Amino acid sequence: MLSLTNTFSGEKEEFKPLHLPKVTMYNCGPTVYDYAHLGNMRSYVLADILKRTLKYEGYEVEQIINITDVGHLVGDIETGKDKVEEKANKTKKTVKEITDFYTADFLEDLEKMNIDTVGTRFPKATDHIKEQIALIKTLEEKSFTYKISDGVYFDTSKFSNYGKLGNINLKGLEEGARVSINTEKKNGTDFALWKFSSVDDNRQQEWDSPWGVGFPGWHIECSAMSMKYLGETIDIHTGGIDHIPVHHNNEIAQSESATGKPFVRYWLHNAFINASGGAKMAKSEGNFLRLQSLLDKHIDPLAYRYWLLMAHYSTPMTFSFEAVEAAGKSLERLKNYVSEYADKNGSLSSEYVKNLKDFIEDDLDTPRIIALAWELVKDDNISGVDKKETLLEFDKILGLDLKSANKKVPVVVPSKVQKLVEEREIARKEKDWDKADELRQKISELGYEVKDTDNGSEISNK
Repeated sequence: MLSLTNTFSGEKEEFKPLHLPKVTMYNCGPTVYDYAHLGNMRSYVLADILKRTLKYEGYEVEQIINITDVGHLVGDIETGKDKVEEKANKTKKTVKEITDFYTADFLEDLEKMNIDTVGTRFPKATDHIKEQIALIKTLEEKSFTYKISDGVYFDTSKFSNYGKLGNINLKGLEEGARVSINTEKKNGTDFALWKFSSVDDNRQQEWDSPWGVGFPGWHIECSAMSMKYLGETIDIHTGGIDHIPVHHNNEIAQSESATGKPFVRYWLHNAFINASGGAKMAKSEGNFLRLQSLLDKHIDPLAYRYWLLMAHYSTPMTFSFEAVEAAGKSLERLKNYVSEYADKNGSLSSEYVKNLKDFIEDDLDTPRIIALAWELVKDDNISGVDKKETLLEFDKILGLDLKSANKKVPVVVPSKVQKLVEEREIARKEKDWDKADELRQKISELGYEVKDTDNGSEISNK
């Protein structure tokens, strides 16, 4: 029985999809004016673990990851500049050049992180202007909108449960919204559905609408595209915790006002990845690292994935290269273990597979699965080939690409070390365990690690 912590209730709830065996899932995608950073990638790893889990449980997953290529304003306030337009102006490039480049880079990052995108749709906001205008017209007909000098706005006072996701402090939101200094808005939390183009903007992206030439607000795209592809009520919506106060509450307000139906049944949010020093990693703060930052240091992006899975998705983490490098070494050891038995067939350990299922069904508890994998490796009661098969079963959830492990390159062992290994092998045959441990320590001090396998001792660099 899969249980997920629903942000809406704040409780762990049994997952029951609306239409068996199908599960509909919407994952907030990137605004493609810059590279995705390592903090962003945590959201897509969460979505991927969830998708893999649902498929493992036998569900059919319909997944959307949107591409925001218009309407996301700087600072997330209604008076800011469009992030994509601003980047195009600064770089003297076309908006299409900007969005195509960063969309392609984002998709490459997903591939590097071994994100399962089979069957996933990546709809762009600019390809769904018609749907967004239609949704705004529906809200207008139901008297949820009003028009002011810079656009058409949603009146949050007319949605009785506004802010219900995460039990948001509306007074605090109102006070924070005042920094926009838009005195025409009826309420500080009201948000733009359609923004009018200004003669000063010199925009590359704008469209005709019943209200005037302009462009859609950031929030309306998610509702319009999720309804088009997934229906008026969807099973799961994910994103970072920073989306809860404004973006996701706005999605709920406009969607439920338009349809009269619940918008999302289960909300899941991942915690931040903090930069060294404890500050949130963010493009706006200028302190972000991306996957290329790892590659520049010869760190496998899957080492970062492994590091993320060592903590629950709701637990904040502080990034350091040292921590990810250590995770990479652990991942390499797992891959090497699988590669030892790559050409041999084994059987699954029913006990470990049961625990795997229990842990992943308990709100996607990947840290316990990682720990369980190492318990399996150290379990002397299970053969190497059975361990390999069971680890590959784990990898259906973890997505660490263990099956791609290559045969290890033979290690060149100095004669001094080789002699100690041979002495240790004799000590083991004579069951002189104290001497065997002493020799292992000497081998370690010389920079090598000895591992006992079914085929005898194996030497590797530490």
